[in-house]
Amino acid sequence: MTTTNPLPVITPVARRPCQANIPQTKTEREAVRRVAARVLADGDFVPPVNDEKLRNASSDVIQRLGLPELFRDFASVMVSNELWRERFAAVPYDRRLLLLPKCLRVHERCTAEFDELGLLCKRCGLCSLQDLQDEAEKLGYVVLIAEGSPIVLSIIETGQIEAILGVACLNVFERAYPKMEAAAIPGLAIPLLQDDCIDTQVDLDWVWDAIHLHTDDRTRRMDLAGLKDQVEALFSEQHLDEIMGRAEDVTERLGREWLLRAGKRWRPFLTAAMHQALQDEPTSPVPAAVFQVAVGIECFHKASLIHDDIEDDDQTRYGEPALHETEGLPVALNVGDYLLGEGYRLIAEADVPAERRVAVLAEAARGHRLLSLGQGAELSWARAPKPMKADEIVEIYRRKTAPAFGVALRAGALLAGEPDGLGDVLQTYSDALGIAYQIRDDLEDLAPGSISDACAGRPTVPLALAAGSVKHRAFVRGLWGRKLEPGGSDEARLREAFAKADVPAKTRRLQDGYVRRAVDALEGLDNANLKGFLRRIVAKIFDEQPIQGWCREFIERSEAERQAIAATNRA
Repeated sequence: MTTTNPLPVITPVARRPCQANIPQTKTEREAVRRVAARVLADGDFVPPVNDEKLRNASSDVIQRLGLPELFRDFASVMVSNELWRERFAAVPYDRRLLLLPKCLRVHERCTAEFDELGLLCKRCGLCSLQDLQDEAEKLGYVVLIAEGSPIVLSIIETGQIEAILGVACLNVFERAYPKMEAAAIPGLAIPLLQDDCIDTQVDLDWVWDAIHLHTDDRTRRMDLAGLKDQVEALFSEQHLDEIMGRAEDVTERLGREWLLRAGKRWRPFLTAAMHQALQDEPTSPVPAAVFQVAVGIECFHKASLIHDDIEDDDQTRYGEPALHETEGLPVALNVGDYLLGEGYRLIAEADVPAERRVAVLAEAARGHRLLSLGQGAELSWARAPKPMKADEIVEIYRRKTAPAFGVALRAGALLAGEPDGLGDVLQTYSDALGIAYQIRDDLEDLAPGSISDACAGRPTVPLALAAGSVKHRAFVRGLWGRKLEPGGSDEARLREAFAKADVPAKTRRLQDGYVRRAVDALEGLDNANLKGFLRRIVAKIFDEQPIQGWCREFIERSEAERQAIAATNRA
């Protein structure tokens, strides 16, 4: 079976002339990076290359993707990174410099001071600077939170730094590249996602990946975006027929249609990615048996959604009528049960050693049992609903949502021959990952036109946090277990309560806390390659940040320079 890796359509957004455009999503940015690597593979490039050759290569990238000129500078950075990647990876950690921008801090709340070398981080935990600095310094990097090339050049001149990893906005990289080329210093550049000079953001996935880049890391060559595309491609009618056999009757056809419905496919992706990360050559083709088990993992997930919709009396799923709404309750129950059976069948018939099949089956059964207990706890609450605290809801999430992530990860590890599925470390990691993922669903429910779970009166973190609004406390407590009329006055009042109690920000902080727990759990791993890989998985799931704002500091500086030149010309 073969799968393709289609590149997404990238839509440009109008920008001010001071800042080149950057693709808006991680998938689009990954596409530019992948095409940059292809362009270099097709040509004769030995770093350092001059600016003209770099610009020609970046032109080739945007032409292959059909992009406008607005993306040229971003494409140039991606080409430069791919040029230097292997040489950068060969430089020991203790001969590298990590340069971070001060604008990553939370400007209004940061109490850190500056000296001649830059920001003296107080490690308060408010921003990503602490994590990045701590991880890099632990490996041996010199870390500066500073701006401007003079400091960097002075450090280079000492001869103690042989490679640089920089995080900055595109206009900074544009000015720095000629100096890097002249010095022939291997360098990687990670552009900021938010082109403002205050409270900016960066793709932590890319920074983490670059920090850990090393020739000894077998997983660093894994194309996670490409693997995600391969997993997505499994869920076509043709590939499902190849893996599961043709659908012969009504039940099979309905189950197959449900598998083909929309979804993020994180769970089958985790199974395939985990298996590959534990191979001697992680970039080798994914075995058909692993893809088969991955589809089985998705069967479990889709079955749970069918049953959830019935148990919660939800009328829609993926913006379409739920299965029990179109086919009736008995048929929907049966299709859910059929998909559970298919999941176990696909695992049991996978072409892997018998002891691995048995281990994966046991893991799937354990997760199935725990998920049912979590759902049962919520159903029991629904018989006599009452307000719950956020930590009580998180416990339901741990039992109801997290098991699917744990099963997916451990199935991949067991298929790769890890006899204990990495034990307690992976349990703690997957629990935190699953809880954070469910809290993110709660966050998405707060968007206009959403709040479906809160309006249904089901236990959600935002509903628990909304009790913090004194004005609305009694009203919110009365919502537990009660359905609201969509668009009605009570929904408007609930949104007001969310705003007054700062629920979106509090929910996001809780999500970020569990993301951090997932990362912290990896400290127990001895396998440095696997540790870096699992950290990148966290970032891939949660670091999808849009670009917003403008580079005020750069605009103001450019305007001042323009006025000074104009004044000189007038004189």
